[in-house]
Amino acid sequence: MNLLTADIIERFYTFLWPMLRISALLLSAPIFSLRSLNTRMRVLLAVALTWMVYPLFDWPKIDPVSPTGLVEVFNQVSIGLVMGLSLQVITAAILLAGQSISTAIGLSMAMLMDPNLGNVPVVAQFVLILSTLIFVSLGGHTMLLALVVDSFSSLPIGKGLLTATAWAHFVKWSSMIFLGAVLMALPVMVTMLFINIGLGVATRAAPSLNIFSLGLPVMIVAGFAVMMVALPSMGARIEWLWLQGFMEIRGQISPAAG
Repeated sequence: MNLLTADIIERFYTFLWPMLRISALLLSAPIFSLRSLNTRMRVLLAVALTWMVYPLFDWPKIDPVSPTGLVEVFNQVSIGLVMGLSLQVITAAILLAGQSISTAIGLSMAMLMDPNLGNVPVVAQFVLILSTLIFVSLGGHTMLLALVVDSFSSLPIGKGLLTATAWAHFVKWSSMIFLGAVLMALPVMVTMLFINIGLGVATRAAPSLNIFSLGLPVMIVAGFAVMMVALPSMGARIEWLWLQGFMEIRGQISPAAG
């Protein structure tokens, strides 16, 4: 009986380490971190993924309540969080682009309540749904799971550590929030700027025109027309952003990144 108990504890100690990294990834990665995926489903998914990964590697036997084990717990949680948050940078860029487009076409007050992000403009919600569909169509969920499996080879338990260089690289990567938002929203914002200039010239030439009653409908109609024209290029940019996110994760888990 004592032998059986010791064996169970030993297996639990080795099973704990991959589950920590996978669980942290599921808590922070797009789609997997949605509130519609409740805690029970997330725990079951983490256990199932860990069960599939467990036979593929040799796991060290480290006591999680020892000083070395506590450091390793922080280590594994940090690796999973950084991998998930690297893709959340793309989600933030897409959300910022949608908010900028909403402001440009005059729909910034049209808000929806998103359970994950709070109050979000209607256009931003549409772009987020589009980005989620592109993420799934690219097989992003399978690519992400493949990356976390590969991370156990490049950043093994007890050996792979996220260094200060890796954290600095992650902070640098967060600038993609602004770059990605500008790349997505620039065509619509530039077009709406020229339309605003045209409305200003028309109001100057004919002061009897009411800019408030005329300008808002024109901006909304023109904004939707420009979005329809720019939608293919926006989809291509969203796809490029997701691929850049996966490349960033690949660079983080490679030995050179540490």
